[in-house]
Amino acid sequence: MIPKKPHNKVAGLFSTRNEIDKKIKGIQESCNHLTKSIKQVQERLDTPTIVTRWVCDECSLIIGIPNNDELQNYLNNKHG
Repeated sequence: MIPKKPHNKVAGLFSTRNEIDKKIKGIQESCNHLTKSIKQVQERLDTPTIVTRWVCDECSLIIGIPNNDELQNYLNNKHG
């Protein structure tokens, strides 16, 4: 089967983004998340909101929310 050619440049970009998203999901699903760091990340791709989360160092998957002590330690080390 021959893949359909995108109707326009935007459709082609959406198609490419979907392929990349699938590859990222596969990498994240197969990762064991052995090391993690607290990082400030975008809450969702469709919003500019930045949140502080535990993130896997290997695959960049958000894997948790730091508790108050962890958050204070992160903020004190970052700005102290």
